[in-house]
Amino acid sequence: MVRVDLGEVDYLEAAEAMRGWVKERQAGQAPDRLFLLTHPPVITYGRHTAQSDLPQDGSMPVIEVDRGGHATYHGPGQLVGYLVINIRERAAGDVVRWLELALIEALTDLGFPAVRRDTPPGADSLVGVWTPDHHKLVSIGMRIREGVTSHGFAINVDSDLDVYDRFVACRLDGVTMTSLRHLADTANRPMPTMSEVRAAVARSLGATRPVT
Repeated sequence: MVRVDLGEVDYLEAAEAMRGWVKERQAGQAPDRLFLLTHPPVITYGRHTAQSDLPQDGSMPVIEVDRGGHATYHGPGQLVGYLVINIRERAAGDVVRWLELALIEALTDLGFPAVRRDTPPGADSLVGVWTPDHHKLVSIGMRIREGVTSHGFAINVDSDLDVYDRFVACRLDGVTMTSLRHLADTANRPMPTMSEVRAAVARSLGATRPVT
């Protein structure tokens, strides 16, 4: 898998580009790729999201998207990863579980214990990566079209956590969102740089930089 670093990209611009990345992968014109980037502040949500879950104060853009999952925040201090991979060629099986486990490995390597959680029957989805005391650190929402994935994950590295008071994240009312910054400060331990987080995530996902 090839790692592509994009810096900060407007969400709608990235969404349009992602449609092109998917078509390239479906046509065999590009390899599996991991795009790492950040977005200006925005709330995105899947089509099954209740309007009552969304912020009502007009403080930031709110955009419906074509992925699984519910309402999610993107903004500065967050690492977003978009995976465009052919799961038929990789035999990845449950790609969401594979992604959860890879991100857990990356966070553990950085010194932050993390876990995945199985969803009890009839309960709302617990997809993502969590701290051992069940604070949510990573949101995941993906789509698969003709065997190729799009969208991906968002890791709260040094995010503004106050924004989560304005809406219901991932349809999980009452769940506490956290960040690596908050965890590091609470434990009085060193905080990794965004570059270090990017490298750990890429390494765990087997993503290497393209030769230039």
